[in-house]
Amino acid sequence: MTQTQDIRDVAAIDLGSNSFHMVVARVVDQDLQLVSRHKQRVRLAAGLDGQKNLDNASIERGLECLTMFAERLQGFAEENVRIAATHTLRQANNSHIFLQRARDVLPFPIEIIPGIEEARLIYLGVAHTQPESGAKLVVDIGGGSTEMIIGSGFEPDLINSKQMGCVSYTSHYFANGKLSKKNFAKATLAAEQKMESLAHRYKKKGWDVAFGSSGTIKAIREVLIGLGFEDGIITTERLDKLITVLSEWDTIDDIELEGLTAERKPVFAAGVAILSAILHSLKVSEMHFSEGALREGLLFEMEDSFKRSDIRMRTTENLANKHLVDLEHAAKIKGHATEFLHQVHKDLGIKKSSELFDLLEWSALLHEVGLSISLQAFHRHSAYILRNTYMPGFNREQQRVLAMLVRFQRKALKLHEMEEFALFKKKDIVSLIRILRLAILLNGQRNDEPLPSLSLSIDGDKWTLTSQDENWLESNKLLDADLASEQEYWRSAGWELSFTQSE
Repeated sequence: MTQTQDIRDVAAIDLGSNSFHMVVARVVDQDLQLVSRHKQRVRLAAGLDGQKNLDNASIERGLECLTMFAERLQGFAEENVRIAATHTLRQANNSHIFLQRARDVLPFPIEIIPGIEEARLIYLGVAHTQPESGAKLVVDIGGGSTEMIIGSGFEPDLINSKQMGCVSYTSHYFANGKLSKKNFAKATLAAEQKMESLAHRYKKKGWDVAFGSSGTIKAIREVLIGLGFEDGIITTERLDKLITVLSEWDTIDDIELEGLTAERKPVFAAGVAILSAILHSLKVSEMHFSEGALREGLLFEMEDSFKRSDIRMRTTENLANKHLVDLEHAAKIKGHATEFLHQVHKDLGIKKSSELFDLLEWSALLHEVGLSISLQAFHRHSAYILRNTYMPGFNREQQRVLAMLVRFQRKALKLHEMEEFALFKKKDIVSLIRILRLAILLNGQRNDEPLPSLSLSIDGDKWTLTSQDENWLESNKLLDADLASEQEYWRSAGWELSFTQSE
């Protein structure tokens, strides 16, 4: 009897500052087989003005590319597609406009990921596509930022993302396309200054082999092969020679190098200067090119063997331990919050498979991280920590949602301070805030007495909590007073909260 194979198609898209990339793969049982790669030069970073707003032309170029990608992704389930946006959309004040318009042409959520998270995923992509299992240095030069990681196996140990990219450095140091040894020296020095604060740690950590990934380093490798270095290995001496060759031309448009494509040419010189600075600063003897990068990292993390939820749970637990969270108390709140959401999710229009369940659980576990700073206004401290801490596995919007949930866990409901979200509906986040507040309130006494059986029901903006113990509030005067205060907070937000006790 033949065994049926578990087969599904998955796709990952990387919305970079210079190009958008898509890779499609087939998961056959536990194996990942790459099926196709697609790339379009979009030059998103070139459309970022002095106020850090994307101009309409660059938004249109991006949408045109996503429309093409959408054709390839027809019939794909949402859980089988991951789209990550990087430096330029992190920087753009009007990124939400791009995301809203993108949703009309590509019906999958786009995550704007922090630079450090981008670095982790790049490392994962390289680690899964290279046979070497020893300590690796991975460098990825993008249009707006450069990621540098040292790790072993599939675990990154040292991660950094620096704001230096081939698009931004081209406009700063090769303005009007001018090439000269002086401009190369300025660009290289600027990158070396960026490297100054971390070079010592990287050299001290050490590595067995260095890899470069993505378009900039791939282009440098191809040009070096064209110059006669057939092994394609990148070294400081070879980069110095390349800079000398490039300096012989007056402008970027004049460059004629075997292996250099027309689309890579405008930002090539800046990429060479940045990589030269990195290799000199870290004393890298030789660097090899890796086909794996961010999109492969996204793909491998989608595969069941590398569950992203496991990474995020580990992140949550580590953060809770670091900030000395009372885990027993947090677990009680998580339990009640999850139970309430299960009771009312249909009325709220939230699917049982929704990520909102996970976000509620994580916020319950982490709602008191701010106590490590101060009891006073700890909800605001908690929000600050969750917004600004590096949290492996979480994208920027997920962190903002967690910060928002814990920010409104207590005190006045100043809902006008709520942000807009691209991946989540505001009304759903407000519902989670209400549930989390109730779970925290009910466990506010921090005693070992178990709570009676409680059920939550919803009728529009009127929420009712029912206890199976008819004498419960009479014997819990402090809780009764806290509930009365909470009713006032809800009333000020235009909501109604009532309590009943079953006969």
